[in-house]
Amino acid sequence: MNRTISILLFIVGAINFLPVIGVLSAAKLSSAYSVDLVGNDIIILMRHRALLFGIIGGFVLFSVFRPAYQSVAMIMAAISMVGFLYFVWAAGDYNDSISRIAMIDLAGIGCLLLASILKYVSTKN
Repeated sequence: MNRTISILLFIVGAINFLPVIGVLSAAKLSSAYSVDLVGNDIIILMRHRALLFGIIGGFVLFSVFRPAYQSVAMIMAAISMVGFLYFVWAAGDYNDSISRIAMIDLAGIGCLLLASILKYVSTKN
């Protein structure tokens, strides 16, 4: 059961960590989200967003090897992913790249839900 939890959290960690590539350049961000980043203000905010994803994803990946941190990591990732899905839903009009990212986050939430259930069951035994 612990191995399954670790695999699920590794998937969630990777989903959250991969956008860190956007820290490197505005072009990578623009390509990933299929948006035109007009102005340094937006570029700064989006690169900072990529950095924050790196922190969340890195912490989730860290928790794979330090199970004492898994519950906190799952909460952080869930807040981030559910928050993104809410913003997508509330906006209602978005491009195919945002739709793809939302579907990936939805899959990540499924992994988090399953990992949470397994963690709860394993602590009760």
